[in-house]
Order: sequence, then C-alpha cells, then structure tokens
Amino acid sequence: MGGLTEAKLRALAGERSFERGLAYVDEVSGVEFGDGWIRALVRGTERYEAELLLGERRKVAGACDCPYGQEGNFCKHLVALGLTVIAQGADLPRRRKAARDRTRGLDAWLTGMSRDDLLALVREEMAEDRNLRRRLELRAASAHGDVAGIRYRIRELLDSGPFARYGYVEYTDVHAYADQAAQAVHAIRSVTASGRAADSIALAREAMGMLAAVIESVDDSDGRFGEIGVGLADAHHEACRAAGPDLEELAHWLVTHALDDAADLTGIDPLDYEDLLGERGMAALCRYAVEAWQANRTGWAEKHLMQRLAKSGRDIDTVIAVHAADLAPNGHTHLLIARELDTAGRTVEALEWAERGIRETEELAAVDTALIDHLADRYTRAGRTADAVTLRRDHFAARRTLLAYQQLRAAAIATACWPTERENALAHLRADAERADTCGGRVLVDILLDDGDLGAAWRTVGEYGAHDGQWLTLADRSRPTRPADALAVYLRLAVPLTRETGNRAYEQLVSLLLGIRDCHRRLGTPDDFTAYITDLRTTQKRKRNLMRLMDDRGL
Repeated sequence: MGGLTEAKLRALAGERSFERGLAYVDEVSGVEFGDGWIRALVRGTERYEAELLLGERRKVAGACDCPYGQEGNFCKHLVALGLTVIAQGADLPRRRKAARDRTRGLDAWLTGMSRDDLLALVREEMAEDRNLRRRLELRAASAHGDVAGIRYRIRELLDSGPFARYGYVEYTDVHAYADQAAQAVHAIRSVTASGRAADSIALAREAMGMLAAVIESVDDSDGRFGEIGVGLADAHHEACRAAGPDLEELAHWLVTHALDDAADLTGIDPLDYEDLLGERGMAALCRYAVEAWQANRTGWAEKHLMQRLAKSGRDIDTVIAVHAADLAPNGHTHLLIARELDTAGRTVEALEWAERGIRETEELAAVDTALIDHLADRYTRAGRTADAVTLRRDHFAARRTLLAYQQLRAAAIATACWPTERENALAHLRADAERADTCGGRVLVDILLDDGDLGAAWRTVGEYGAHDGQWLTLADRSRPTRPADALAVYLRLAVPLTRETGNRAYEQLVSLLLGIRDCHRRLGTPDDFTAYITDLRTTQKRKRNLMRLMDDRGL
C-alpha cells in the first residue's frame, strides 16, 4: 500500500474532487481487500461501489460507478476510500491477511462439498439473487446452443417494465436497469465465442431494436444506455467478422439501420464495415443508399449517408448532386457546394455555384452572410475587386447594418473608391431616417461613431435621436473636445440611476460620476462638481454600497 498517499490521491483527483472527498470519509463502508485491489461502498446521492487498483511501481488507479466516475474520472468517492485506507494503515496487513484467509477458507469449503450439496447451494443462491439466476440461465442456454432460450433471456434483460414507474424509468432506477440490460451484450458475445456467430448477428440486431424502443422512456442523463448501444454495435461487428455474413444482406441492413432512429443509439457507421464488405459489398451498400436517397431526397439521414459514402470514395459529383437536390432558399447549400468544389480544386465551378447562390436568393437581405463573405473573398483573390465592392454595396443596401457597412468600407478602401461609396451609403441611411425609420437613424449613429466622425454623429443624434448606449458612447469619445456636450449627457443619464438600487446601478452611476468630474475639470468648474457631489451624497446617503463605491473612487 506504499503507493497510496494523500499526495497521490490529490494528484489523481484534482483539488476540487479531493476536497469534496474529505466530506465522504465517514460514508465509506464494507471495505474489502483483494490481490491488488480494495473495494468498498460509499454513500453519496446513491450508494456507489468504488474500487482502488494498486499496480506495479506503486501505481494507483480507480473505478467508481457514480456518473462522474463512469466518465473515467478519479472521483470524490475514490478519494474517500483512499483516505479511509490510509487512515487504517497500521491495520492493513492484518486485514489483507484476513481477506486472503477467508478466500482460501471459502475455496476449501466449496471444494469439500459434495455435488448434491453444491447444487443445493447454487439453487438456494439463485432463488435469492435474480441476477445470478439470469446469468446462469444465459450460460446454460449458450452451452446447450439454445438460441431461443438466449433470445428469451435477452428480451427479459431489456424489459423496462419492472423498473418503470407510471411507464417511465426514473433516474433513481436507471442504474439497476442499465446493469441488467448490459448483460445482454455479454450474452451475445458468449454466443459468438461458442461458435454461433450467425445467431449473434440476429440477436444483436433484435437487441438494438428493443433498446431503441424503450430509450425514450428512460432518464438516461448519465449516458449508460448509449454505452450499451455501442456495446451492442461492437458485438454485432464482432459477430459479422466471425460469421462472414451474406454481403448483400449485410449491406441492406447497414443502410436500413443508418436511416433508423436506432442509429443514434448505436453509432454504427456503415463505412466501419468496409473491410468486411469488400468491393462487392460496398457496391451493394452504395446501391441501397442511392435507392433510399432517391426515395427521399430531402431526408437528413439519407443525405448524410450519401455524402459520407461519396466523400469516402472521393466522388465529388455525387456529393454535389445530393446537395443540389435540396437547395436552401438562403444560399447556404450553394455555399456548401462551392466549398466542396474549392477543396477538390475545381475553382471555376465553385465560383459559379457561389454566384448562383446570390442570384437564386429571392431577397439579398435574407442570404446567408457566409456566402457573401465567401464570394467577396474569391473575387478579391481573383483580382476582381470592383465585383467585390459591388457585392458588398448591394448587400449593405439590402441589410443596412453596421457589419455590412464595415465590410463595404474594407472592400472600397482596397479599391480607392471609399469616399464615394461612403457618401452613397450614408445617403441611404439618411433617407431611412427622414422617413421616420428609427432603425435607420440609430444605424447611422453607430456607423458615424465607427468612422470616428463625431461632429456628424452629434448632428445626427440631434436630428434623429439615439438610445442611451449611443449617447454614452458619443459622450465618452467627445469628452476631450466637447466637454460641455458630454457633461449634459452624463447628467441626464445619471438622473434615472439615482432612483435605482442594486450594485449594477451603483457601478453605472459611479462611472457616470467619474465622467462628470472629468468634464468639470476640463471646463474649469471644479466647484460645481463639488456642489453636485455634496448634494448627491445627501440624497443618496442611505445607499451604503453606493457610498462605499464612491469612497473607493475618490468621489
């Protein structure tokens, strides 16, 4: 046990889990010792089984069936067990010897029993332990080649009825149900190991269907049934490899499964069977996939499978055909096609598809902006800067946003035509504002602020107004050159904050007060600021957090 120390536990668990584990030491019970392992129950949200593994070179590892432990983490329950073992350090040699003596004593007792007495003992234990009975029944059915019996037991294992309350398996019952259901995977693998892999294939597929049918009625927050689904998929793959199945039938099943809801549970990828299917089987797989896609060209699963198969064979034309069969009205699918063609080095076709996406979008305001960016970038790379500016201009005219303006500005500056483009863009927004379009006026203010044209921004807010955030930004940026205008904004914005409570309002008010102080300093009127602060402190003195913040900032 020399490798088990608090420092080792802290390093394995991390600071947070180690500290949490300290509170669970008193919840450890039933500590058992074996050759290189220590096991115990730890009571947390539920009663969990934790096991420490003590390997060579003082290496320590652990496993716990709590949700965090099942993700492969060294959890707080393992920390609690480790600390318990360390605390009992002086007594460990005696307890380990006692455990070995008990094991030897049990072996000797069982060995000395008569056949009839041993059978009576097993039957008695089976009567008490339902899971033991099921495990032995599965072994017996497997040993006798009783596929019908194994099928019956697997259905029993996957039956959620005994665990479902009002037709639903609650979180508190999921662990027990998952432990039972997981035995189905072992049963199927045992059939494969016994030389009846073809039967295992059928059993695995039936089990996948049964699991998919109940999963919607199970609280699988911890993902236990996802693990079982993957286990069934692995068992199916192993059985197929051992049996050498009918390639045509396997290809058909893989496509059918990929389009079924059960695929989300098992994660089976038909391409994982490529080495088993070979050239003939893969041809059948592609044929069945094409038939399914042609029957439902807009189905997500059908399209995804076709794309996977096409990409695996580098069949770019099939990929494009799948995309083109269901073009999105905003040009997004055109963009996907353009990217695929670019990757394949077919840049001329890629550009044509991107341009087609713009043409076929009914309203440029609704187009996928990523398509605009893609096409503008391709124009620039090709030296077609005028076309890039035209695209950005049209997009801004349709959308009238700050981002669209910034992109137009970048493109126009690169072609030395920005002054003209800017004036035209601002004219659009002024026309919107003149039509009493509030958004047009506010976007115009944002754009003028972004351009750093503060004089025009002040004139615009005077004509069309602005929201408080824009007024504040304008005041902050104008304070050095227009302190009187900035002061008026700060004073106005401070009034409603003086009627609010809460630290967020206090922090905003203090920020404004700092701006007010700076404006008075620039205007040479510090006495006016002193009088303002004195009056404010008098009226707000009951707000202790505000007073503290003002003290901290020297106000």
